[in-house]
Parts: sequence; C-alpha cells; structure tokens
Amino acid sequence: MALDVDRVREIAERVGASTGLEIVEVELRGGGKARMLRIFIDKSGGVTHEDCANLSREVGTILDVEDVIPGGSYLLEVSNGSRHFEGRLESFQQGRLTIEMNAARKKPRLGGGSQKLEIELANVEKANLVPEI
Repeated sequence: MALDVDRVREIAERVGASTGLEIVEVELRGGGKARMLRIFIDKSGGVTHEDCANLSREVGTILDVEDVIPGGSYLLEVSNGSRHFEGRLESFQQGRLTIEMNAARKKPRLGGGSQKLEIELANVEKANLVPEI
C-alpha cells in the first residue's frame, strides 16, 4: 500500500487550522527505514518552534493511530515553510529591489528565460548578500 500524501495533507490541514497554520507542502523522502515525511508550515506573524512541535506531536499521533503510513517506521519533520528567494540583485532604486531569478534557482521555471522580481524593501525581513567576484 502506497502512502497517500493527500490524506496526510488533509490531516495536517485539519490540525493546523485550529492554530492558524497553513500547510505549504507535504513530501516523503527516502525509503525503507530511512523514510522522512516532511510537512512545511507557515503562519501570519511567523512560525515558532512551539508551532512546529505541537503540529508534529498532534499529526504524528493521528498518523500512527489511523495507520496512515504503511510499513511502520518513518521520521516526521515539521518546519517553517516560508518562501525563500535566491537571485541576483539587478538594481535598488527608490526603496525597491529588482532581482533576476534565473541565475540561482535550483529548479528552472517552465518557459525558460530570466524572470525579474520586484520587492519593496519594507517587505524584506532578512537578506543575505553574497558578492560576485
């Protein structure tokens, strides 16, 4: 019997809804005893360690009681699913960043070519600038 990722997502969404958590992604990696079920979450105002721990505990209990994960052992990991962007800073003018997204993306977008993203500086919580040499 294969893992029903949609069922896992449904359980996680039901548990997360009571605390304002959004389920961003659910994925299963590895095989055999090295399986890892990852649930990425987000919340207005940011995700805390306590949010991750509580969701992990509640979802893990339901998955085990309802025997949703076939084959027994797995590792459940719940993490912050905030969107992270990588790209090349093209310009900074009048409080707006323009970032070229094609250079550093791990997964290319359909249609190819570069994409530009404009972000207000006020909306950037944290940025790491790596100089090009």
